[in-house]
Amino acid sequence: MSDESNSGIRRHAWAKLPPMEPGPAPRARAEAPGGRARATAQPPAGPSRSRTVAPSPLDPGATRDPYRVHRVLREEFPLTFDPLLRAWVLSRYADVATALTDTRFTHGHRPGDPPCAQTHVDVDEAELRSVTARTAHVLARRIADRPNADLVADFCHWLPAGTVAAAVGVPYRDMMRLVRGRAASALAGQCTSQISVREKALASFLAHVLADPERARELRDAPSEEIARAWTESLRHDPSVQIAVRRTAAEVRVSGGTIPAGEPVALLIGAACRDPERFRDPDRYDPLRDDPGQLTYGSGACPAVLLAGLEAEYSVRALLEAMPRLRLAHGFRPERTGLINRAPRSLLVRPGG
Repeated sequence: MSDESNSGIRRHAWAKLPPMEPGPAPRARAEAPGGRARATAQPPAGPSRSRTVAPSPLDPGATRDPYRVHRVLREEFPLTFDPLLRAWVLSRYADVATALTDTRFTHGHRPGDPPCAQTHVDVDEAELRSVTARTAHVLARRIADRPNADLVADFCHWLPAGTVAAAVGVPYRDMMRLVRGRAASALAGQCTSQISVREKALASFLAHVLADPERARELRDAPSEEIARAWTESLRHDPSVQIAVRRTAAEVRVSGGTIPAGEPVALLIGAACRDPERFRDPDRYDPLRDDPGQLTYGSGACPAVLLAGLEAEYSVRALLEAMPRLRLAHGFRPERTGLINRAPRSLLVRPGG
């Protein structure tokens, strides 16, 4: 999925909205001192305010580092209307987490949310674990003898599609047609299109793991639960989905005011996952975090969520088994980019160390 530009937000696969006509920003009731309501999208002025105009998540520079903008929005503009997104913007964890599950917000879907149960057939977790492990080891062995490799292009791009291909009996040579085809729908229902999100989440996770060689060695033989914690922390620290879109089905009170019914709302998942009101030291990647959490996926049963976690686990095991000395290429530092979907575009490594 390509990066979106400041000319507008491409509607996300999880949040398809009808076209919105350009026009003046709608007005929300924001809290004013003394409990009075006033018709404005901005919070009241005060001694802590350092800006009078809210920044946009689509501002220049946000592609490389969205978290500076997120911090300002979270602290000073918890509710604001963004003319580039043409939507109200929520950035605090409590508000975003509510909007992702509350029935007062509509037109959205995350793998792992309750609607998944209505579309998914029962799956054999043991079989999924087996095919994921097998696919990861095949891909790892294919690059083990190279002097250099790009794990994004050579591994992350193939593992999610290859796992689903093996699970539904599609020949390996045809795996990539699953990205556009129907073969995976028997397994993943509404979440079929999330293959590209899993690719990006996996690339970001491997970037976190390989950034610390000692951590990588420890994870290779770690229990599944420990790798799962590191995976959840990666989803929190650098979500592959940075912005999701919803629409209010009813009037909703949030931090900073009340959003009227029928309004589009942009949920800054990346900002919410670094909210210090929810996470201690939120800008630090901590695979042993004792206050874990993430918003990329819901908590319900869903093959897409299960597969993503298995792919994270067996990518670490397969890569480090085939390449015990696997390291990032000398001088290379993974650079995550993207406004809506965010991940490293490349992950250059030396398989032999």
